[in-house]
Amino acid sequence: MTHEKLNAEDHLRQVRIDKLDKIRALGDNPYPYKCEVTHHAGSLQETYKDLSNETETGDQVAVAGRVMSNRNSGMFIDLQDVTGRIQIFSNSDCLNAHSLKILDLVDLGDWISVKGFIRRTKRGELTINAQELSIISKALLPLPEKYHGLADIEKRYRQRYLDLIVTEESRTRLRNRSNIIQTLRSLLTERGFLEVETPMLQTIPGGAAAKPFITHHNSLDMSMYLRIAPELFLKRLIIGGLSDKVFEMNRCFRNEGLSPRHNPEFTMVEMYQAFADYHDLMELAETLVSTVAQTVLGTMKVTYGDHEIDFTPPWDRRTMTSLVEEKTGVDFNLIQGDAEARAAAIKACPDVQVPKGATWGEVIALLFEEKVEEHLIQPIHVIDLPLDISPLAKVHQHDPRLTERFETFVNRWEVANAFSELNDPLDQFERFKKQVTQQEAGADETHPMDEDFVTALEHGMPPTGGLGIGIDRLVMLLTNAPSIRDVIAFPTMRPKE
Repeated sequence: MTHEKLNAEDHLRQVRIDKLDKIRALGDNPYPYKCEVTHHAGSLQETYKDLSNETETGDQVAVAGRVMSNRNSGMFIDLQDVTGRIQIFSNSDCLNAHSLKILDLVDLGDWISVKGFIRRTKRGELTINAQELSIISKALLPLPEKYHGLADIEKRYRQRYLDLIVTEESRTRLRNRSNIIQTLRSLLTERGFLEVETPMLQTIPGGAAAKPFITHHNSLDMSMYLRIAPELFLKRLIIGGLSDKVFEMNRCFRNEGLSPRHNPEFTMVEMYQAFADYHDLMELAETLVSTVAQTVLGTMKVTYGDHEIDFTPPWDRRTMTSLVEEKTGVDFNLIQGDAEARAAAIKACPDVQVPKGATWGEVIALLFEEKVEEHLIQPIHVIDLPLDISPLAKVHQHDPRLTERFETFVNRWEVANAFSELNDPLDQFERFKKQVTQQEAGADETHPMDEDFVTALEHGMPPTGGLGIGIDRLVMLLTNAPSIRDVIAFPTMRPKE
């Protein structure tokens, strides 16, 4: 920032501080403890939508909000509250003498309270004829310029409050996020799911294969991990019989990369249903997402970028191996060994780097990521994922190399993940051991051994289906947000120097 700009901002700030002294000299507190509000802008616009031009009602109201424009020395002010905007008209014919003096000290960005009468102007603008006007929070810094102030995308995310003040789209998007979460909660509760809470600080970072954030517990003098998934604790609640259906709207943390689709702190809704399998959860996922779209947006067809996405159930269901075969020409169901799978992949897709030692299932998952994902625009359940990449899912009933697991893709993104959950404790222990062996061999993301969870399984978990839906990506899709940072109020950012 240049010295000239710094000096200009310092000057503007000092001018506003001088106005503070003048407000106090008039006997007003520029930061009062409360103010009277009887109506909001949005409700007034709705109530008086049929009021004719050049009509005065005599109806008195009290409103409060931020000054977004100030014309003719305060004669016309656009006041913005959380519901919308309304015009304030101020002149000596209606505004008392004390308020006229306060009016001279009003700047853009100030919060004001106004009492007056409703009318509609000759030009059709719903207006409050102000009788009393007070400053209830003096802004010492100016708002960004209407057209240029938030062209800096970084500033929008670092100073989200400014973005919300001046950008209606951002306010609408984050309000829709709240409505989406609330609707999901209501839908699950209506279906008999019990909302629960599980630890965010864990001694073993389990429930997914991801890099954790590590912290230190001073009293216990031990390392702990921020939650990467709530899965194993939610299953413990099923084992304990707390409910046949549980869910958690949870914050998770994964110490991985930043991108338009990834934030290290993110939100999921994760749910478990006893006596159900992954087929039941496909139907549940479709019902939840399509109903949320219809409830919040009024439609199951949404536009994201250049595509119209139709969430109307039922969604397509395809096996991962069939999708890979469609794009590579290789039917991996006919291939038996790891080495044969690697050789087939290298021959069919020489542009894909196949790691030495990659297993049969890892090869399939790699080719799916490289060759298939980019084509999955409409909602689709990719089913029957390889056992090698699914350490917590039940083995498929018809092929022991596969599992009863699906991932749901929309607009090329994974937005949901679900299993027929593994409830055989001996099988689970062996899979954990295999994951530990892979980690010792240098694998980056593996699931650690969790002997306490195996012990819990040994007390018996009924057949159970589990489903996780990524809230951030779902909100992106439903609000046409180009970046995950647009749907998180305060995304992770590198501190400024």
